[in-house]
Amino acid sequence: MSAERRSFLLSQLSRVSVPSISVSLFDSSAPCRSVAVLFSRARQSTYTSIMSIDKFWDQARKLLPHLPQEAPEEWSFGATPEHANELLGLVLDGVKTGTASLLGEYESGDELPAAGDLSIILDGVEKPIAIIETTSVTIVPFDEVTEDHAHSEGEGDRTLASWREIHQRFWRTHTDVEFTESSPVVCERFRLIYPVSN
Repeated sequence: MSAERRSFLLSQLSRVSVPSISVSLFDSSAPCRSVAVLFSRARQSTYTSIMSIDKFWDQARKLLPHLPQEAPEEWSFGATPEHANELLGLVLDGVKTGTASLLGEYESGDELPAAGDLSIILDGVEKPIAIIETTSVTIVPFDEVTEDHAHSEGEGDRTLASWREIHQRFWRTHTDVEFTESSPVVCERFRLIYPVSN
């Protein structure tokens, strides 16, 4: 099970076992792919979400018949509904074409993202909105992430300095993984293949 799927399933469990609260567990600037929305809030039931994803995938396959029959993993960017919507908007606008996560966030046996992987991207209420395809994945130390990748993530002023500040703060505060300047980072690039038509 991948880190994204594990995070998504944990978010489902939080609906059942934890009362809805208004305080987010994570900084709204959290940009990582592998840290999905892990806080309790009133949302659709798990059953409804699954049915919505199945319907969404069937719709996408009608327009893109080359897509596989089985829907890929679904996840959202960021750590709050607002941030999920903000980053999704950047993806739909063609601004955001990259994301990153710490290699250490993936447990032993988890599959890392790979070129050709498909993902369904959810909005802040877990509604499926878009499909992306991973185009490349590189693993480099934190202090070797490039200006080009930082720019591809589309956040802040899109500089490497801004990227480092945002990610460093988040990973040191909100993950259980030990973070250093040399921690391996999974840098993923992707392309949007299916925006939802209005």
